[in-house]
Amino acid sequence: MKSRTNRRVKDVMSATYAIVDGLMTVEEAIGIARANEAKALIVNKRHDDDEYGLVLMNDIAKKVLAQNRSPARTNVYEIMSKPALCVSPEMNVKYCARLFERFGISRAPVVQEDKVMGMVSYNNIVIKGMVLDQGE
Repeated sequence: MKSRTNRRVKDVMSATYAIVDGLMTVEEAIGIARANEAKALIVNKRHDDDEYGLVLMNDIAKKVLAQNRSPARTNVYEIMSKPALCVSPEMNVKYCARLFERFGISRAPVVQEDKVMGMVSYNNIVIKGMVLDQGE
């Protein structure tokens, strides 16, 4: 039987993310997401004692578009989830998947020493993890 290497979040994470300010409008944030081909926006900390926030595209659809709110008049902080559940790049991907399941999330910022390194999602774990396994 083939033994699997323990995959780490850093092996499968994506560099496709964008950091925005909570005071930006949703319209501005969507422009940044498009420019960076990001599926999620990380809301930057306001100060050292603050935490990162997270805005997914479905947050924008549910909390802005479905509610008939103007993206030009809605600030990111009004629709973000905060604090964002962040994971370590050294975390084993199986524990990351369990964490996602336990907390009902589908993606999380990868943070090391208080610096965003990337973004990880179920897609990354399954698709990139399987490609890495087949390459051995």
